Amino acid sequence: MSVNPFYNIPIPKFSIDTSHSIIPPKGYPANPVTVGEHIRKKRLDDNLIQSDIAEIVSVSEATIWNWEHGTQPDVKHVPSIIRYLGYLPFDKPENIGISEKLRFYKLINGLTIKQLAKEMGCNHEQLMDWMGGKITPCKKNLGMIEEFV
Repeated sequence: MSVNPFYNIPIPKFSIDTSHSIIPPKGYPANPVTVGEHIRKKRLDDNLIQSDIAEIVSVSEATIWNWEHGTQPDVKHVPSIIRYLGYLPFDKPENIGISEKLRFYKLINGLTIKQLAKEMGCNHEQLMDWMGGKITPCKKNLGMIEEFV
């Protein structure tokens, strides 16, 4: 029987130095402001490509590119963008009036004026007047709006 000459040699322990910081890719938005910058930041953080996000949000790859380069998304895409990001990519207005609350609700739910009016059970022209500040809702309608939003 032969003797293994390496049997009693200790195996060195290896460690990897990870103290250096990771350099973000060119164009990485460290402090995103626009919706497109928020999308780009999360996409790069998740190590995804634009076509991956396009599939998630149900748009074309070119649309993702446009958003990342400054084009604002259509309101109908905002809910799927919010779902992808996991947060609102814009500030929620505070201490706001009825018209601003309606506009914000419309935005985050990706609704048109007609769709919002249908959900609320009111006339879309009347809703436009409320949102535009042309007409102040009566007490009954004000209560309905507050409850709705």
